[in-house]
Amino acid sequence: RVSLLFNNLEGDALRLFPIPEDPNNKWVSPREFIQMDLVLKDSLYANFIRTGFLAYMSTLQNEKNEKNGQSQSDKLLNAIKKSQIKYGGKTMLSDKKIATEIAYNKYDIFKKLFSWYMYASSLMFLLLIIEILKDKSKYLKFSVNVFKGLLYLCFGLHSLGLIARWYISGHAPWSDAYESMIYVAWATMAFGIMLGQKSNLTFASTAFVTAMILMIAHWNWMDPSIGNLQPVLNSYWLMIHVAIIVGSYGPFALAMILGLIGLLLMVLTTAKNNKKMALNIKELTVINEMSMTVGLVMLTIGNFLGGMWANESWGRYWGWDPKETWALISIFIYAFVIHMRLVPGLRNRLVFNLASVLAFGSILMTYFGVNFYLAGLHSYAKDDQQISSIYILIALSMIAVLSLFANFKHRKYFLNS
Repeated sequence: RVSLLFNNLEGDALRLFPIPEDPNNKWVSPREFIQMDLVLKDSLYANFIRTGFLAYMSTLQNEKNEKNGQSQSDKLLNAIKKSQIKYGGKTMLSDKKIATEIAYNKYDIFKKLFSWYMYASSLMFLLLIIEILKDKSKYLKFSVNVFKGLLYLCFGLHSLGLIARWYISGHAPWSDAYESMIYVAWATMAFGIMLGQKSNLTFASTAFVTAMILMIAHWNWMDPSIGNLQPVLNSYWLMIHVAIIVGSYGPFALAMILGLIGLLLMVLTTAKNNKKMALNIKELTVINEMSMTVGLVMLTIGNFLGGMWANESWGRYWGWDPKETWALISIFIYAFVIHMRLVPGLRNRLVFNLASVLAFGSILMTYFGVNFYLAGLHSYAKDDQQISSIYILIALSMIAVLSLFANFKHRKYFLNS
């Protein structure tokens, strides 16, 4: 951090000066300009690149000590901006876009949304469990509707945040690891709202998993900064292929959390509430199947569209790249899970809900595993921190324990369902 601060103070990290008539519209920092040993027609501008920023920083230091010279620093700052407009006007950001980015960084809406989604969904889910275990009351219903309204507000802010990031960056906000995570969170919540209009349990569960996705997006190994597109992603297919195939992870995440809630409700089943639990589990299972069906359709379409993009970029439709292969594996897995009801031995809600949870592992491998563990044409985050296998073992152990308890209650109360 000290090194980064020093580089910024020296101007090394700030590419403030455009190179006149450069075919690639290149901008450089003072040290880069000196190292490149460029010769410019405008010798005064060349000298200003070498000394202008350091003079500005020196003036600020003098102002801090002597409380004067304010106009001098303003003159230097205006001179830097005038040189940017003169030699790099085509690539200059508008004042409106700069103000939007400052506001975006100030409010940091996605980081705040994690806790807002978490608190509202957790309290709403707790109230719904109380409502299931006990008789309904108008106070519980009112409280549930209040939290539901708050989650709608969170989703509105989530959408506005994506729109703002799109406007600032100039490209669709799903081009890197961080952006795709906040987009998957948005897609998950969007499908939860569409499929959970008449199911408050679905609504609350979706908001909870949305909070989890946003939490992961803000771990230290993901960079939330707005950057330029990688050349291979600078295509209209980013809008089409990536939006559909990454968007499909939303309904799959929804199916996963609904499967977990279904297993949890089985564990909480007693002789007194088994009929009420059976009704709620049936409701969640139906929505679970709908969600997986939507996700499978989107993933399949996205895979075909990816082949078209691959043909334009690499001259072939399919090359058994790890990302392509794991997307195909995910299609096969979810197709099997959806058709499990046709197999007599697998035709019950316990197996279906458990399968919807385990099947999500193929999506995690497609999304994270390929990027972090396997080398391929889609491994854009290969150098990022890898996910520890310990977390995978812990997750599988927790699912196994939950499934064992759910199986016991299922055999006792729902064996014929």
